Amino acid sequence: MNEKEILNPGWAAQTAQEGHSAQQRSPASSRPASERKDPLVIAIANQKGGVAKTTTVVSLGGALSNLGKEVLVIDLDAQANLTLALGKDPARLRGAITDVLFHSATLLSVSRETSIPGLDLVPSNSEMDLAERFLPVRKDYENILQHIFNDELRPQMINSQQPPNGSRASASFERNFPVIEYDYVILDCPPFMGAVTLNALVAADLLIIPTQPEYFSAHALRTMMAVIRQVRGQHNPQLAYRILITLFDKRNRIHRQVQEQINQAFGVSVFDAVIGLDTKLRESAIEGVPISHLKIPGGSSRSALQYEALAQEIIRYDWQAH
Repeated sequence: MNEKEILNPGWAAQTAQEGHSAQQRSPASSRPASERKDPLVIAIANQKGGVAKTTTVVSLGGALSNLGKEVLVIDLDAQANLTLALGKDPARLRGAITDVLFHSATLLSVSRETSIPGLDLVPSNSEMDLAERFLPVRKDYENILQHIFNDELRPQMINSQQPPNGSRASASFERNFPVIEYDYVILDCPPFMGAVTLNALVAADLLIIPTQPEYFSAHALRTMMAVIRQVRGQHNPQLAYRILITLFDKRNRIHRQVQEQINQAFGVSVFDAVIGLDTKLRESAIEGVPISHLKIPGGSSRSALQYEALAQEIIRYDWQAH
């Protein structure tokens, strides 16, 4: 394949239209004020591994909290890398997302404060390995997370209208779920398209796709576009997406070429913020804090400033969407 044509031109033209249509499908933009969702639920997902997915969840959460936002991050991956990256040992924690999915626990009962003010965590553990086997056997399994969020995170939307009889939403009146108020909820999805990731996309307002500017990562966007079309068509017509270029090395000619082609293909559906290679991101994971809170002599790291720029874009996006 010609290096100048990393993305097939015909496919690029088709996905350009996808990018423009996603801008028009901003969450809640076409809904009356009484049905707006609050908080904004963001899923971070890509079937391609090694694209800084968990790093983006941690770093974005830290950047948003630095800007005065209340943020809940939820670890949906059995590897529990997000839990570890925020300084928690999954093996020693009592309560995890599995208790919410399988045992009717509330998010509040399993959430944990982190060392960062305004940033809370719902941890994961190895029991999430069972989710791909047991979730699909449950009725209406694709909407489990969405129902949980409606019960516990979106009381204004639920209470603004009488819920249908027999729905989980109506159960919230009977069970008196505790209400948790967050500005943003960020979901760290497994690196594959299974039942857990489908649940996250059905519940989300915005999908962020971290993408390394290399051939295999760019090629994986084809699959992601197909997943988005499926979720929109069957479950969540308001799902919007944005692509985030990560692990970018401006000295690498291929990286520059693929970045340009992704921008041409997806246009407004690509974040302006670009996350470069930075060894400080690994150090922050070892320290168990977001990059924005890693103590660095001389000030903030380059990637901390880049994730802050991403957070600012999301805040502007959220304001425009609502």
